[in-house]
Amino acid sequence: MIEMINILKEYKNETTALSNINLTIEKGDFVFLVGPSGAGKSTFVKLLLKEIEPTEGKIIVDGTDITKLSVRKIPYLRRKIGVVFQDFRLLQNKTVYENVAFAMEIVEATSREVRRQVPMILSMVGLSGKASLYPEELSGGEQQRVSIARAIVNNPAVLIADEPTGNLDPDTAWEIMKFIKQINRRGTTIVMATHAKDIVDTMQQRVIALEGGKIVRDNRKGVYGYED
Repeated sequence: MIEMINILKEYKNETTALSNINLTIEKGDFVFLVGPSGAGKSTFVKLLLKEIEPTEGKIIVDGTDITKLSVRKIPYLRRKIGVVFQDFRLLQNKTVYENVAFAMEIVEATSREVRRQVPMILSMVGLSGKASLYPEELSGGEQQRVSIARAIVNNPAVLIADEPTGNLDPDTAWEIMKFIKQINRRGTTIVMATHAKDIVDTMQQRVIALEGGKIVRDNRKGVYGYED
């Protein structure tokens, strides 16, 4: 599903963000990406989204070498990848329904497909009764559920969650993790960058730990392993 081969990423200021990264993430895996600030987690995520390019090496996502992907084909890659951010990134002038529908519209889904899919996804994340509300009328947890709905409405092969519980209280964070685990059970591959030690330690999924831009641990049923 995801393969990184001999990845090196250096920035123009000669900072090495990632080096000698070799890994394979299989279809249906649930992976926590952990490490202290500056370890390379953000660079890792940006490479997967093709927001930045590696200095060396190649990245394969769902059978496609994305390092050779033309600009014209990047939108097709992003249909395969859903993203959930710490700060929700909802469109404030659109309702809950419109925020989720927009993710379908930008990949040129038909109106019929939008009308069928959006209510189903909102129901899945428990927001059927909130469809006509605007983000400012929702709690933080509800906004993150809209973000999740938007990320999965196009049935992506991979969901990347970048600190999705970082702005939430512990109870709400666990509620969000319940939805993310449910998405994983449907067959979606999950890659979640996080500092949430309690979540990582409790869920006992695969843990890839970065430190100084290198993989220092890759454990099935791993733990967080860092002191905050």
